[in-house]
Amino acid sequence: MEKWRASQQFLKYTYRSIFGRRFSLRSDYPMPQSGFIYKHGNACSPSINPSLELYRQQISWTWCYPLRDCINMLQPSISTNLDRSLRIQCRSFSSEATKIQRNPSFATLTSDDIFYFKDILGEKNVIQDEDKLLAANLDWMRKYKGSSQLLLQPSSTEEISQILKYCNSRRLAVVPQGGNTGLVGGSVPVFDEVIINIGSMNNVISFDKVSGILVCEAGCILENLDSFLANQGFIMPLDLGAKGSCQIGGNVSTNAGGLHFIRYGSLHGNVLGIEAVLANGTVLDMLGTLRKDNTGYDLKHLFIGSEGSLGIITKVSILTPPKLSSTNLAFLACKDYFTCQELLVEAKRTLGDVLSAFEFMDDHSMDMVLTHLEGVRNPLPPSMYNFYILIETTGSDESYNKEKLEAFLLRSMERGLISDGVVAQDINQASSFWRIREGITEALMKAGAVYKYDLSLPVEQLYNIVEDMRLRLGFCTN
Repeated sequence: MEKWRASQQFLKYTYRSIFGRRFSLRSDYPMPQSGFIYKHGNACSPSINPSLELYRQQISWTWCYPLRDCINMLQPSISTNLDRSLRIQCRSFSSEATKIQRNPSFATLTSDDIFYFKDILGEKNVIQDEDKLLAANLDWMRKYKGSSQLLLQPSSTEEISQILKYCNSRRLAVVPQGGNTGLVGGSVPVFDEVIINIGSMNNVISFDKVSGILVCEAGCILENLDSFLANQGFIMPLDLGAKGSCQIGGNVSTNAGGLHFIRYGSLHGNVLGIEAVLANGTVLDMLGTLRKDNTGYDLKHLFIGSEGSLGIITKVSILTPPKLSSTNLAFLACKDYFTCQELLVEAKRTLGDVLSAFEFMDDHSMDMVLTHLEGVRNPLPPSMYNFYILIETTGSDESYNKEKLEAFLLRSMERGLISDGVVAQDINQASSFWRIREGITEALMKAGAVYKYDLSLPVEQLYNIVEDMRLRLGFCTN
């Protein structure tokens, strides 16, 4: 009953904030105490407003969500009048940098705070060492750096609940952190927020071999989960280049796509349930393990991709597919982006049920990897082509899988969709192919300063943004 009440409370606040008289993104008002986490730039912090009743009477709340690099540049305002008409106003982005200031309404750490955290976590899990804090304050791209003076390492949902409840009462800003492998600075402090790292919560709770449903804590490393499942004859539906460091809680919080998206879809379809802690310490138990569940609101989808702005995910239940015995990988070359699209259509039509990955890169990406990563070589020497495609097929019948891939390659060659190509002959060659695709981010970082954005565009328009940006930046295009 308490869990249901917590869900009702969460829904009440959510609906009032979204469907009230005004829902605006602003940076100058605190948010009322509602179990949300106030996200300042890329940091999350509990927020209290003593004038909660005034907000309730007006049924008009403000959700503060300033952005790190463009605060005050984009200020949408969505208002609904009595006639239910909807008016949307927005400003365009600007390239001009804006300096953001620490919100003075948030408190600073005291010795009493440190003592409290040590009392509930133990001294070894309250980190103040400068070297360890340096790593936690710096993002993977080494672009964003915070100045947090405290790193907390809780090992249970109850401890996270106590931490957030206390920080909420003290007005201490916090930022959740997992593997810290993100590329946009979302897991590091903006200022001196308290870092809550969930890496110690790394236990597998249960696995059902009949349904393939895994229940685990949010701090489990993706690769470790995949290794665990491999022994059971299953795999994770998600595969990332950072799988050796990233954690499943962070994957869910960012709705990570991964290399097998074309086969297994997004985490919205694979995550069956979550447990999360709101900013006021309330624990929401939505850790269901049913694929079909029509009982009320499916709140987990609000947390998938919420990036810590609604709460900290502590446990996850996820549907895992069986591990199939036959895998083939082809590295192909195409003459232009239109041909790449035609090849994708042909792959879906011909390979169908065995198609598990379809990744493309241009010649600039290939050149970047060959130049900056040691031990990487071009699978199609000595020529350089305009575009490259990685196609993976996975099935249960090796001969059937191989025949379908060969028929697809032959038909595509006859239609002129493939300029050249090679099929991996063993696992080492397959790994070298994937190393090219997965190494692009690392190569870019070694080449110089990089701005990272996760863009979703229609497939037919996807490469237009690359060509437009090259023209805008004064680079020559092919």
